[in-house]
Amino acid sequence: MRRYLFLLTVFVVFYVEQLVAAGVRVKDISRIENVKQKLLVGYGLVVGLDGTGDRPTSRRGAIFTVQSISNMLERFGITVPKDQIRTRNVAAVMVTARTPAFGRVGTRFDVTVSSLGDATSLEGGTLLLAPLTSADGTCYGVAQGPVSIGGYNIETTAGEKVRKNHALVGRVPNGGVLEKVPPGENFDISTPLRLILNEPDFVTATRVAEAINKAYGLDSTGVGLAKPINASVIEVRFPEFVKTIEDGVFFIASIETLRVRPDVEARVVINERTGTIVAGGNVKLSEVMISHGTLTIHIRRRPVISQPSAPFSSAGRTVVSYITETTVQEAEAKTAVVKETATVSDLAQALNELGLKPRDIIAIFQAIKEAGALNARLIIM
Repeated sequence: MRRYLFLLTVFVVFYVEQLVAAGVRVKDISRIENVKQKLLVGYGLVVGLDGTGDRPTSRRGAIFTVQSISNMLERFGITVPKDQIRTRNVAAVMVTARTPAFGRVGTRFDVTVSSLGDATSLEGGTLLLAPLTSADGTCYGVAQGPVSIGGYNIETTAGEKVRKNHALVGRVPNGGVLEKVPPGENFDISTPLRLILNEPDFVTATRVAEAINKAYGLDSTGVGLAKPINASVIEVRFPEFVKTIEDGVFFIASIETLRVRPDVEARVVINERTGTIVAGGNVKLSEVMISHGTLTIHIRRRPVISQPSAPFSSAGRTVVSYITETTVQEAEAKTAVVKETATVSDLAQALNELGLKPRDIIAIFQAIKEAGALNARLIIM
């Protein structure tokens, strides 16, 4: 199994390196300035839960859920005293989303729902109609639909729990509908177009400008249409043949299809919570020796009961004492040597030979960085 994982790692690194060498589209590494995406938030109710919703009573109960249910029923002409509501099939949630770029009225988008009360799971629930507003209070959309959580959280009456993924946060695919278009999403061909790099880099910004100037040549004054402003901004002037908005759309589309070779920073990203390690193909190592061993100490306290020698003796009494047992297991340390200018695939092979787990590999990466042998930026999440 480890051999298959190693081969997969080498293939992924090789594939990424080939993509970078062949170049990527400008649209995949940049975005157009002033394309605004509003962050939206709302409050709603998820119904149809199988007894896993908010508790309406007790000291830990979600009082706001009961109030919301009562207010909703009143809108439908049904009056129910709040102290008579005893349902656990409803959960109060916060709804979050962002408007899609260049979205029009009626455009659908995904929304995320997060439990606000003491519900145990949102599995099988349906989000009721919830308005989505921006920070200034303007309503830009509404959301409704079945909730998908991609997991479960089961608790038996005996107290046993079985959990997969996080059951209190879910998504409603295409559950949001845009009701109002955010302002400022139209571009003006009389002003220069600005491209914003997703990963700011001076080398990449220069290469994008050079690719645009190579494709369209120089203007009548002998100056290129594109120029890098800084590490993240490339300013592009519309050429003389662009007379209308339609011409501008075709011009932008042609720029987005140009291919450039981005200069990617060497990084190793580690998520200690999940044990995930992602290393770029351009990560280089200086010569280093890796030796790793595992020391496990297990301490167990075992009760021992001492009974009187003579049964039914009034002089003797039962005594409970404890014996502490300590066991130490030390795995044999394995050693690997990584040569200078090695790539991440070479390191993957070396760590694979040591038979290490992801948690061990994380510790080794941190140690290699401290030793000064990792020629990349180490990012720990």
